[in-house]
Amino acid sequence: MRVGAWLSALGLGAGLSLAPLGAAMASAHIVDIHWDASGRFVHKAEIQAGKFVEVCGALKPGQRIAWSFQGSAPMNFNIHYHLGKETVFPAKLSAVKDAAQTLNVQAEQMHCWMWSNKGASMTTLDLILKIEP
Repeated sequence: MRVGAWLSALGLGAGLSLAPLGAAMASAHIVDIHWDASGRFVHKAEIQAGKFVEVCGALKPGQRIAWSFQGSAPMNFNIHYHLGKETVFPAKLSAVKDAAQTLNVQAEQMHCWMWSNKGASMTTLDLILKIEP
């Protein structure tokens, strides 16, 4: 589900001014997950100093997503989703260049993998997500 469709599904599309959100999205580099035929998603990104990148997709309970990433510099990382006004963090790491785990999906929600570059220079990111059988 694309971010715009997700906002509409939440009832936020009609009458919502997306001008500030659009500016934030353009600078935030929000990326929709598009699984290939084998259930993989691969993404490469450059994250400018002080910026972040977010990779989001709709997941269902019972799914298992193996994920791994490698960066060229330490970044703050989390996987999150929203339940009402609460933000749930199935994973949260500080100042890491790489990590790998498996996410066991608990809620039917839009899940986002997010990296924040708190450093003084640009960093690169290589991400692999894989739906496990």
